[in-house]
Amino acid sequence: MPLSRHEPALALGSRVDGGPRRYEFHTADSCCSPDGFRPATLALLEACWEERLGRLLVPAANYGVVGCVLASVADAVVMTETSARAAACCERNSSTNGVDATVATTAHPAGADSTFDTVAYAPKPYTPVAVGKQRVANALATLAPGGTLYVAGNTTTGLGRYEDCLAGLTGRVETVHDGEARVVAATRPETVDPPAFVEPREFAATVDGVDLSLVSVPGTFSAGHLDHGTRLLLETATVDDDARVLDLCCGYGPVGSYAGSVADCDLWLTDDDAVATACAERTLAENGVDATVVTADAVSGVADRRFDHVLSNPPTHAGDGVLSDLFSGMEHVLASDGRATVVHHRSLDLTRHFERFPSVETLATGAEHVVVRLHE
Repeated sequence: MPLSRHEPALALGSRVDGGPRRYEFHTADSCCSPDGFRPATLALLEACWEERLGRLLVPAANYGVVGCVLASVADAVVMTETSARAAACCERNSSTNGVDATVATTAHPAGADSTFDTVAYAPKPYTPVAVGKQRVANALATLAPGGTLYVAGNTTTGLGRYEDCLAGLTGRVETVHDGEARVVAATRPETVDPPAFVEPREFAATVDGVDLSLVSVPGTFSAGHLDHGTRLLLETATVDDDARVLDLCCGYGPVGSYAGSVADCDLWLTDDDAVATACAERTLAENGVDATVVTADAVSGVADRRFDHVLSNPPTHAGDGVLSDLFSGMEHVLASDGRATVVHHRSLDLTRHFERFPSVETLATGAEHVVVRLHE
């Protein structure tokens, strides 16, 4: 996997018997808290270490701290992530620490199609509450009756609302650890019928006379409307028939759907987020566009292919390491006479990332965004 060049290694010493005396973790830009362990993560370890965990599920596993450490006291561990980049970190850290764990990249809040005895979940600070509640509810449903769900956090991560959600589903929630972060636990009742806290949003957008039907969910970028940067990109870019086209960082698929609507092209879409690519599949179907969608970090899912045209509205907030991987990957997958059309906010200076391309041309400038063309 093309991890960012900024890879701080974190170490965690064990104060108890069992498992390695020292755990080492590699992280990457776009992972949550890449430079230090989150209090919620450490609280989960404190709360769960001496429990009989049996088969353990760790949803939203980030770079794998909870799963790797608790593997020493669990019968089996499954870690799930919506981010392919984070899942690759989980796999790498499992190997580094000699941990036997299953890692899956999945759009589903709870993850694998299995039954577990324990779930340990630490919602990330930026998780929309509705998304976190859906993960809590679905995780509870993956437990065998009598199994335990642990949720760690504090008021800034919406723990109180997750606690209320659990109480409504199970009837009883208790605090099992209190400190900088708090851990609550609930037991799965005999029957669970998880409510739908997250529903797909369907909305329309028209770009240059082309009507698009778009499908998103809370937590995806610009979930309720076509953002100004993507609109400017589509109004500026020209897509040719018979071209090999890549929508890089596709989100829920507006760029790919537009490209496939205006040209008869060989179309591919890729994104790091499994939730986004699941939405992109639905968006493409709504617009009658035939394309291949891949969930992968940067261009790793299409690295063996070459494209005549790459279209991208990259996640510039994700960190310099992510951008380095995206633009180096973009250069790699472009055909010898290929071009990339990229939109970014005008306040950002991406000159360092553009320097790898022989030709950089500004195509359009909007109120907040600029569209550039990069040539091989």
